[in-house]
Amino acid sequence: MKAVKLSSLLGALCLGLACAVLAPAANAERLKDLAGFQGVRQNQLIGYGLVVGLDGSGDQTTQTPFTVQSVINMLQQMGVSLPSNTSLQLKNVAAVMVTTSLPAFAQPGQALDVTVSSMGNAKSLRGGTLLLTPLKGVDNQVYAMAQGNVLVGGVGASANGSSAQVNHLSVGRISAGATVERAVAAPLGQGNLVQLELNTTDFSTASRVVDAINRRFGADTAAALDGRVIQVRAPVGNDQRVSFLGTLESIDVTPAQMPAKVILNARTGSIVMNQAVTLDACAVAHGNLSVVINTDNSVSQPNALAQGQTAATANSTISINKEAGQLVVLKAGASLAEVVKALNAIGAKPQDLLAILQAMKASGALRADLEII
Repeated sequence: MKAVKLSSLLGALCLGLACAVLAPAANAERLKDLAGFQGVRQNQLIGYGLVVGLDGSGDQTTQTPFTVQSVINMLQQMGVSLPSNTSLQLKNVAAVMVTTSLPAFAQPGQALDVTVSSMGNAKSLRGGTLLLTPLKGVDNQVYAMAQGNVLVGGVGASANGSSAQVNHLSVGRISAGATVERAVAAPLGQGNLVQLELNTTDFSTASRVVDAINRRFGADTAAALDGRVIQVRAPVGNDQRVSFLGTLESIDVTPAQMPAKVILNARTGSIVMNQAVTLDACAVAHGNLSVVINTDNSVSQPNALAQGQTAATANSTISINKEAGQLVVLKAGASLAEVVKALNAIGAKPQDLLAILQAMKASGALRADLEII
C-alpha cells in the first residue's frame, strides 16, 4: 500500500510539474504575430477606369459628365474621332475607381486581386467588364495594369416602382485581375543588422523578445532600441539571412499584459473591455426619462346638408415618464468577470452605460483608459 501511495504521489508531482512548465507556453505567440521587419511593407495602388457591358445599369450621362468625357478620350486614343457636338447617351458604361495593394517583394508578372468601386450613379456593376486600367502609386508611377470581368456578390431587381436588393451592387472584385509591371525595392536591413518592429509599442514585450532571441541565437544577437524597435544581427548572405529570419519568426514569445482599456462606440452603443480592467467600490444612481408622443389621425365628416368640406385632423397626446433612480452599490472587482457582473447589476442599457462608464472614469472608480470611437 505504501508503494502504491508513493507512486501515486510521484505521478501527481510529475503531472503538476508538467502543467507548470506547459502553462506559460499556452499564452505564447509566434514572433511573426507580434512584430514585422522594417522595410517589408505593402504599397497602395489606385487607378481610374471604365466598366462596360452593363445591362442598362450604368451612369446617367446627364449627371456624370466625366463618364462621357472618359469614353470620348478612350475612343480618340483608339483612332475613333467624334464630332464636337456629339451627345452620347450611355447606359452600359460606369466610371470606377480601382484599388489594390502591392505586397512586399512583388515581381513583374505576379497577379493581384483588385476592388472595383463605382464613383458615379451607376445602379449596378453586375455583369460588367473593366477595361485596361493603369494602377499608380503615390509617386504617380504605374506599377500594375488591371482588366477583367467584375464579380459582384449582390443581386437586385425592380418593377413598377418596387425594388429589392441583396448586398451592395456598386462594388465588385476581380480575382487576379491585375498584373504587376514594376517591382518595388524592399531593402531588408543594412549590412548585418535587421530592424524588428513590434506591432504595438510596449517596453515589457520588447524586453521579452530580446531575451527570447538571445536565448535562441546567443548573447548580443538582439538589442532593444526603444519600446518598439529591436535591432537584430543577421547573416549577410541572402540565403542565410532568409533562413535566419524564418527561424526568428517562429520563436514563441509571451507578450506582456496590455494596459487596461475600455472601447466605447458611441454610434452603436458597443462596449469592449480587456482583461486588465478593474473596478473600485462605488455607488451609481441610474434613472430613465422617456417621452412618448401618440398621434391619432381622424377624419371630420360634415353633415349632408351642412355644405362643409371633409377635413383630416390629428390629435396628439404627449406623456413624460421618469423612472425613479435607484442607488446601486458596486463592489470592487479585480477581474473582468467581476467587473461585468457589477455593471450588469446596474440594469442600464448599452447607450446608458456609455455615460455611466465615463462618470466612473472621472470619479476614479474605473481603472482603465477610455477610448471613444
